[in-house]
Amino acid sequence: MFKKPISKRNWGISPYIWSVISILPFYFIFQSSSTPEIVAGIILTVIFFITLRFAFLSKRWPVYLWTMILISISITMAILFSFVYFAFYIAYYNGNIKKRVAFMTLYVIHLVATTFAINYNVVLQDPQFIRQLPFVIIIWISVILLPFNIYNRKKQEVLEEKLEDANKRIAELVKQEERQRIARDLHDTLGQKLSLIGLKSDLARRLIAKDPEQAKDELKDVQQTARTALNEVRQLVSQMRGIRLDEEIVLVRQILKAADIEFIFSQGKTVTNISLFLENILSMCIKEAITNVVKHSQANVVQLTIKQSSKDLTIIVQDDGIGIWQKQSESSGHGLVGMRERLDFVNGSLKIIGDGGTKLIMKVPLVQVAKEENSV
Repeated sequence: MFKKPISKRNWGISPYIWSVISILPFYFIFQSSSTPEIVAGIILTVIFFITLRFAFLSKRWPVYLWTMILISISITMAILFSFVYFAFYIAYYNGNIKKRVAFMTLYVIHLVATTFAINYNVVLQDPQFIRQLPFVIIIWISVILLPFNIYNRKKQEVLEEKLEDANKRIAELVKQEERQRIARDLHDTLGQKLSLIGLKSDLARRLIAKDPEQAKDELKDVQQTARTALNEVRQLVSQMRGIRLDEEIVLVRQILKAADIEFIFSQGKTVTNISLFLENILSMCIKEAITNVVKHSQANVVQLTIKQSSKDLTIIVQDDGIGIWQKQSESSGHGLVGMRERLDFVNGSLKIIGDGGTKLIMKVPLVQVAKEENSV
């Protein structure tokens, strides 16, 4: 099936061109001095446009039938009236065919038939045909190039539409993953503490008459647990907001300064054309890497390097510490697993080098940000 018509505001001058070409066959028909030929020409013209309409509405094997009728009428008009411009209509129609086999088959048949009709008129040296020879050559070139131009454009539109659909699915998956992450974080953050608050409150209720002092201590624990839960919720909400790389670098500088670790930042050029979601993922990875450096590396110097190319973004975190914390982290839950999962989600990679300190190399690819068709 063919794509839906483009909205009128995008048509440009196309309607005027098609209107002129549609009137043109009658000019050639009425050049004939034979009344039967004039009647035959008018009938063929009407049949051609009706058949063309059916061809655009058809699918599967009827496409071959309608196209062969169109080619037959085009050849007949070229021989009887030196009118070859119907070939332009057929070339446009062929370009809208989706299936490559049908497209190539009908393209070759039409090209051969049009070439035969043109050569036939050249051999006859029909004066009317010779006078329009420059336009005939243009039509012949159109028969060669126009179908491929339209076919490739339609194919590109299909790919762009699929890309747009894929981006929408990815966006939905990202939302779903984010909901699941929030659910896990809320469960881990609040679940245990709320359960503890409930148990201690129940215990304090039973002890309030028997042992008021112990009940008071239990209530103090309830108060402290509630404050801790509130702080964790605030931290969780802050993380949900998302953070830019520039903001994360400022925080990294502050954390390392507080830990008395020298910070060296190197960036080739300002990071551009990446989504807030990707920046948030990379910011969390940088935060986790710096946290591990501060806790486990015993480093004196940390260097952060950001490199962006046309295809990917590379972030390197390197320290001069003991160089062994990364081996422990794989099994002791120091965050590398979470970093790998985040980077895998955006088709990124994490490489760890432990010689003379520790070097983390994070690389993520950059993605530039996307009907109905003939079934034949």
